[in-house]
Amino acid sequence: MQEAPDSPRRWCFGCGDANPEGLRIQFQIDGRRVSGEFEARRVHQGYPGMAHGGIAAAAIDEAMGWAMYAAGAWAMTARLEIKYRRPLPLGQPLEVSAEVVRDRGRWLEAEGRLRLAGGPLVAEAKALFMRLPPEQARKMEEFYLAGRR
Repeated sequence: MQEAPDSPRRWCFGCGDANPEGLRIQFQIDGRRVSGEFEARRVHQGYPGMAHGGIAAAAIDEAMGWAMYAAGAWAMTARLEIKYRRPLPLGQPLEVSAEVVRDRGRWLEAEGRLRLAGGPLVAEAKALFMRLPPEQARKMEEFYLAGRR
């Protein structure tokens, strides 16, 4: 399906293509596992030549959110624990991946990783997500799928 030009999903910081400061991660879904690629850009800078640590956290959180969707759940992050392994360089291809590792009904657990493309681990995370109530999940689905053709 193609996204309509006015779809609100296009403005998502993590995966939207219309947000000029966003990460623009394009995800692939393989069962309950998702993966995507992006590059941290100058607008994401913390220290010179390196992305702000929040960019790594945002990328992994976004991947875990997509993993929720891949697992058939609409859920929001309740807790995120991230371990930074090395600085996140600007302008280099990065790979982010995530999967749901446990479904406890209302609560879901996920794990995610961020690496230099084909290389070392930059950050890894574990998170707890809370499944949205059915009515709120329906509204989120409408919002994110709005404008799809």
